[in-house]
Amino acid sequence: MQYKDYYKILGVEKTATKEEIKKKFRQLAKQYHPDLHPGDEEAEKKFKEINEAYEVLSDDKKRTTYDNFGSNYNFQGGQNFDPNSYGFSHFTSGGAGDFSDFFNLIFGGNFKGGDFGGGADSSTGFGGFSDLFGGRRRAQRKEPYESNLDVTIEELQNGTTKKLTLNINGVNHNIDVKVPRGMTPNKRIKVRGSKWGIDRDILFSINVKGNNEKLEGLDIIRELEVYPWEAYFGGEQVVEVGDDKIKLKLPKNIESGKKIRIKSKGFKDMKGNKGDLFFKVKIKNPSSLNEEQEKMYRSLYDSFNK
Repeated sequence: MQYKDYYKILGVEKTATKEEIKKKFRQLAKQYHPDLHPGDEEAEKKFKEINEAYEVLSDDKKRTTYDNFGSNYNFQGGQNFDPNSYGFSHFTSGGAGDFSDFFNLIFGGNFKGGDFGGGADSSTGFGGFSDLFGGRRRAQRKEPYESNLDVTIEELQNGTTKKLTLNINGVNHNIDVKVPRGMTPNKRIKVRGSKWGIDRDILFSINVKGNNEKLEGLDIIRELEVYPWEAYFGGEQVVEVGDDKIKLKLPKNIESGKKIRIKSKGFKDMKGNKGDLFFKVKIKNPSSLNEEQEKMYRSLYDSFNK
């Protein structure tokens, strides 16, 4: 188990006043609030750590308990330790849903015993942690359901609301999933299950669908089909870029797989970062030829096979 340095998490000194702690908490909570970072699991994790730290340091009794725990065992922030080596022989992880195992060890959760060296007569002046706060427990949060959400690059770029029907335990549930503007596929979307009559939350992983384009980081890679003579002689093709149509210049003797770049016309994420747009050349043959064209093709074929 890892020792949590709540002072370090909030960025305050151990001598900080309650007002200083409250001010720092509000600043960090606003910075990492999930509403400002939808689908960002790292921000959500940080937000939970901040809340846990404030839960302890804003309460005089909890803060004293926490400080005594650290000073008695001389722990350092981030240090790993085995609870069984410090008298917590009945502790098991995974108890209270919102807070960490470290919190539960000190303030209740699954903790069933143990103290700082032998009960209420010890130098700390109190016995087991679960007794100190009346053994308060928090409800176990169920693991969320997981599913995939198919979206296009355009839907990710502009944001959208997807209407879905999920079958959970044999029951169909109609839900709406809001896809934020500029969301990237490495993030996930959480939907509150209680809003739709579902007993758990749902986590959606993003699956980008597209017939002739894909997303690589913030770069959009779009397939561009050209005929053999266009690839050989070069020229121009009219292509769509956003809401505009532009003339794309094809270099002479371009080969299949080569890319033509349009700078800063790729995907724009939630922070305003923007990638490039690439057209990846794919040489295709005509599906049919008239008599004259076929003679020309035959003549070219023969000239290369003499």
